[in-house]
Order: sequence, then C-alpha cells, then structure tokens
Amino acid sequence: MWRWLRQRWTLWVGLLVLVYMFVPIYYVVRLSFDRSNGRLDYDLNGTFTTEYWHSALRPGEMRDAVINSLLIGLIATVVATILGTLMSFALARHRFRGRASTNLLIFLPMATPEVVMGSSLLALFVSAGIPLGFVTVLIAHVMFCVSFVVVTVKARLAGMDPRLEEAAMDLYASERQTFLRVTLPLVAPGILAAALLSFSLSFDDFIITNFNTSATFTTFPMYVWGSSLRGIPREVNVVGTVMFGVAFVIVVIGEILSWRRRRSLRSALRASTLPTS
Repeated sequence: MWRWLRQRWTLWVGLLVLVYMFVPIYYVVRLSFDRSNGRLDYDLNGTFTTEYWHSALRPGEMRDAVINSLLIGLIATVVATILGTLMSFALARHRFRGRASTNLLIFLPMATPEVVMGSSLLALFVSAGIPLGFVTVLIAHVMFCVSFVVVTVKARLAGMDPRLEEAAMDLYASERQTFLRVTLPLVAPGILAAALLSFSLSFDDFIITNFNTSATFTTFPMYVWGSSLRGIPREVNVVGTVMFGVAFVIVVIGEILSWRRRRSLRSALRASTLPTS
C-alpha cells in the first residue's frame, strides 16, 4: 500500500489542490440558493430559495454593472485574441530582427504590478486628452490581455506535432488548406483557452479599471467593492455561479471537439502512411 501511494503521490496532491480550489466555488453556489437573514449575513442558513436568481435579472445598478463588464470583456477578448494569435504565429514560426526584444515587451505587462500599469495608463490618457470612460477601460483591458493570449497560444504551437502539417502537404494540400483544416483546428483549443483567460481577467479586473474609468461608468468588480461596506447582496453569488457554469461548459465542449479532431487527424495520418497494394 505504501509503495502504491508513493508511486501516485503527485496524483493525490493534484486532487487535494483541486478540492481546495473548488471549495470556495461550492460556497458561492450554495450562497446563491441560500436565504439570507440580512445584507451582512454570509452564513449558510439551510433554507433553499431561488429569490436571488429572479432578483438578479431586475433592472438596477448591479445589472448595469454586469452588462458593462460583459461588454468590455467580450470586445477586449475578441480584439486581444485576434492580435495575440497573429503575434503568436509570428513569434513561433518566423525569425526576424528584434524577436527577443518583442518577447520581452510582451512579457512586461504580465510582470508589471497592476497599480503601476493602471497609474501609467491614467497618465497616458490624461496627457493625451482622452476622456475617461468606456474607451479608456477597453484600451487598458486589451493591452494586458494580449500578453496572456500570446503566451497561451505560443505554448500550444510549441507542443503541436509538425508531422500533421507535413502529412497534409504530402497529400497535395495547399498552404491555405493546411492552415484552415489542420493547423487552425489543432491550435483552436489554445486559442479558446486564451480567449477564456482573457475574458476572465477582463471581467475580474478592478485595479486597472478603477484607475481608468469615470464616475458614471461602473463595472461588476467595482460594484462589488462599493457594496462591501454596506453588505454584498446575494445576487453577486448568482452572477459568479452563472459565469463559472458557462466557462465550465465551454471548456468541456472545446476539449471534446479537440479530441475528436486529433483522433480524425491521426487516423488520416496512419492511412496516408500505409503501403498501397
């Protein structure tokens, strides 16, 4: 038994870490269905209710903040994913002057503290005469999301088997056909993961947004921070539960589709290497 546990200790440590990470999510889901005795009550009272799920859809400050965060997150994700994917292909597949410096510049937004980045962007927007609000928040989110997209997609490109593309070229596929039917489907899980990461970072960001927004434009994290002094409403847990559920479903669907594509491509590669009679 001791030998069996010692050979699989990494598996058990990984499972314990996953349990530790999912316990807070469990409480978020429970609190969204648990009746509260007051705005400052965060205990599990054991009374099931769907009242907070209905009230989360009502017009109000929280719904407007969620819509603003979703709008900023979606636009920033699309722009950052497109730019970051193109940059990843350029850095992973081509050699050019300044490639090392470009990698360093891309990594800097990830290593820079958010307070420094937020204050620097604020100074830039003020000196350029750009009014703070939706546009400045969007530009700031795109800037720090691009770095995460580049790192994620580059890792996917580095782990991709080049023989699959070579097999497609041997079967008289053009460069465009190879990219659309082989390369892009293989890189798609990495692009999807980068997009989900970008959206999560954008939706969750508070420090950079707080520096570069106006008093009339509020995102969901800023609403939660403003509500913390007078009691966070249970509807906040509803939003968190919905966001986690949507992200989980998207990841599962993406992994299933990726597995099917890899299986079909490997079958085609084996068929192309079999000797003809």
